Amino acid sequence: MQLTVLGCRSGMPADGQPSSGYLVEAGPTTLLLDCGPGIVTALSAVAAPAALDAVVISHLHLDHCYDLLPLGKALLHARARRVLAELPDADPFTALQSLDQSAPGVPLYVPEGGRSVLDRLAALFPVATFPLLDRAFDIAFDVREYRPGDVVEVGACRLSMHLLRHTAPNCGVRIESPTGSLAYTGDTGLAAGLGPLCHGVDLLLAEATLDHTDTGPHGHLSGADAGTVAATHGVGELVLTHFTTADAAVLAARRAAAAAVFVGPVRLAAPGRRFPVSPALPPAPRLPAAVPGQ
Repeated sequence: MQLTVLGCRSGMPADGQPSSGYLVEAGPTTLLLDCGPGIVTALSAVAAPAALDAVVISHLHLDHCYDLLPLGKALLHARARRVLAELPDADPFTALQSLDQSAPGVPLYVPEGGRSVLDRLAALFPVATFPLLDRAFDIAFDVREYRPGDVVEVGACRLSMHLLRHTAPNCGVRIESPTGSLAYTGDTGLAAGLGPLCHGVDLLLAEATLDHTDTGPHGHLSGADAGTVAATHGVGELVLTHFTTADAAVLAARRAAAAAVFVGPVRLAAPGRRFPVSPALPPAPRLPAAVPGQ
């Protein structure tokens, strides 16, 4: 299994970095986790959109799903180019009417209620002269709404959805395959669901948005929170992501806060950075400090 970071910024893209999006390759299976602004451009540099076996959206905040419409249009365009290649002398608009609308779309897993949100998004940008291009979520994707607790099989991977704590309904995604296991938090504060999400996984991809623990209603993790979760649940390796800045000093502080409580490898996400994932023994738990006189 391999994790490729496409984007790792919270909120809007900045400093040349896209928002949230991660490519996971497990043997023959290729998954995209989240698809925020800028992710389709980043994806096109490393893989063809048509190579995706599924897309999973953790929650419906702009920085995690806005590029789904460009991704759907890219998938439609790929089909259209194949039709035109087979009919090079035909009028393009006539030829594209023969596009096979019955071919299966890429499975797109969104939280319950997400389909109506996507339909409203597509309706904002109609192509009056070629309505087929308005049907990304009918043709390019096979939209499937999920609920917390759902388990789905995609190729060689088993995906389970775990309810976490965020201002919008958010599910962390656990991916298990013969070549490794990975858990992705999406956006969350500390929550009971983090245990079943990440217990014993080879790699935990955890948001680390804040300097300090979030005690309010919004729901985000700090670097120390992510490290504590990894240490408590026997994770093999921790990758921190969802940063508000690219400032090296701030990111080093996030990593140091996590490493203070987690003895395993702690890495920082960055666009283009790749992390191999393979089954391994989890690190030993950190022992409590010795008490003087004992």
